[in-house]
Amino acid sequence: QVQLVESGGGLVQAGGSLRLSCAASGRTLSSYTMGWFRQAPGKEREFVAIISWSGVNTYYTDSVKGRFTISRDTAKNMVYLQMNSLNPEDTAAYYCAASLRRTTQARLIAYWGQGAQVTVSS
Repeated sequence: QVQLVESGGGLVQAGGSLRLSCAASGRTLSSYTMGWFRQAPGKEREFVAIISWSGVNTYYTDSVKGRFTISRDTAKNMVYLQMNSLNPEDTAAYYCAASLRRTTQARLIAYWGQGAQVTVSS
């Protein structure tokens, strides 16, 4: 009932910035906690950031605090991830996610996007 499509990925040099966007369709995002996860080759999908339905409360994994900012525009059914000061360790496929409950565990996510590749060169 909910489809999520990411955009904005690409190749960037270390220290650069990218902004990922997630467009939702099927139903409003107003009742969902939204988040971003990422997965590097050979590794498990890991939590990056979440934002409450109101857009007021946010939470980040330690490795991206101060560099990444999650935001949402509920009226437009959009979620964003602004990524600054990127480094090669940020290289991964980034996935938009939606859940009725706040969670940092990938296995509890209800809906996933297809993923947007972010590659950071040194």
